[in-house]
Amino acid sequence: MHSREDSFSKGGSWVRVVPVPTPDSSRSPLELDALTGAAGTGWAVRLLPTAESTNAVAAADPQPDTLVVADHQTAGRGRLDRTWDTPPGSALTFTAVVDPGLADADWPLLPLAVALAAADGVRSASGLPVAVKWPNDLLVPTPDGGQGKIAGILLERVSGPGGRALALIGIGINVALGPDELPVPTASSLSIAGSPVDRTAVFAEVVPALATILDALRAEPGAVLERYRSECDTVGRQVTVQLPDGETFSGTASGLDRGGRLVVDGPGGSRTIGAGDVVHVRPA
Repeated sequence: MHSREDSFSKGGSWVRVVPVPTPDSSRSPLELDALTGAAGTGWAVRLLPTAESTNAVAAADPQPDTLVVADHQTAGRGRLDRTWDTPPGSALTFTAVVDPGLADADWPLLPLAVALAAADGVRSASGLPVAVKWPNDLLVPTPDGGQGKIAGILLERVSGPGGRALALIGIGINVALGPDELPVPTASSLSIAGSPVDRTAVFAEVVPALATILDALRAEPGAVLERYRSECDTVGRQVTVQLPDGETFSGTASGLDRGGRLVVDGPGGSRTIGAGDVVHVRPA
């Protein structure tokens, strides 16, 4: 919003000029034609003005190669049934319905691959350095020198037409949230990080990156996992792990196993944990 007041002298008298505030263009409503063009060929795009959860909408009628986008998502879902809401126009929230074409043993790699794709897309759209935190959070630098979460991913497996297994890939990216709108202190947004990019521009980079990583995962799952190992910001760090039963332990995140589970080396030896087995993994 423009709020600066100017003044100038006219005929010996000072005249104050108060400019009319202009809307924040980064929060403009999404448009179906623009999203369809940004997604490229091969996708059917559905745009909803408001939805509680794009994953829930997609699950009601899962059609492969569909993108369900909510201009405003009011009850987004994350791991462990966490929910969140963001102000209208401030976040990009959508679900991609895809047939991954993966063997059952490779399905656990899907959320890791999606995290790589989302990071690639956000980097291209915003110009910001984006780190991937295991298993699929995206982090950007914060003004205080730390890191803030700007995106989360929720994967669900459902039965589609003919009974084939489909993946619902839910992605939520904080685009234009201001500091006073963050849901938790550890969150951030592209705007706060210094990139006031448009939501459609982010969509236009993330969706093609997603298609590319899915092709790579079908062709060479091991190569995608190796790329994730090399780029995951968690690997090599001292971390504290919190489990659902209240237990916590600390150690070094030394790597990932073939199923994408995190290996943590601690005083009692190595422990391997899956994304569904933990509440939090945070830097120690």
